[in-house]
Amino acid sequence: MVRSLRNTVKIYIEGGGEQEHLKRECRKAFSSFFDKIGFRGRIPRIVACGSRNEAFRDYCISLKTSQSTGELAFLLVDSEGPVGAAFCNRPGQYLTTHESWNMPRNAQDEQIHLMIQCMESWFLADIDTLREFFGNGFREGSLPRGSNIEGISKADILDGLKNASRSSYKGKYGKAAHSFKILENIDAQKVKSAFPSVNRLYEELDKAL
Repeated sequence: MVRSLRNTVKIYIEGGGEQEHLKRECRKAFSSFFDKIGFRGRIPRIVACGSRNEAFRDYCISLKTSQSTGELAFLLVDSEGPVGAAFCNRPGQYLTTHESWNMPRNAQDEQIHLMIQCMESWFLADIDTLREFFGNGFREGSLPRGSNIEGISKADILDGLKNASRSSYKGKYGKAAHSFKILENIDAQKVKSAFPSVNRLYEELDKAL
């Protein structure tokens, strides 16, 4: 893919729910993440869309109007499950197969990306930040372990975070209360090293920005 000559790169992200303050936290957290991963001074415009379906809807609308707006749209959503080798570079097909989403004809796999298996999976790449964030009482031994974090199920990730933080200073993990604050402080380079899918996201954004 050649470097884009378009005016604006936007990334439509699952997250933030229906509340505006959570969408602001989502945008702030991902801005921090992209800054630290290597895009300081050229961070894409982040659109916190709420649900996965809303993110896909907004992404599709952007594709329909891109010729007139000059916008290059990226999509970033949770995979919700394991992504086999056959789909690693074909996330559009993965979402078509698993979500029955009808991809627009001008959708390109280079602009479609997955958080495998959910955003919280990224947190396991930086246990030091989790320990510092939750403080006294955090039991990191309750977190799932494995060299391939992308292979750990969403249920095990969320259960592990809740169990590890249950007796911590900040209390049991809750998505609205904690997720974007953790993401804002996470070591993006550790995440990039641990997740092939994040490295792929970095490489494709780097070409576009």
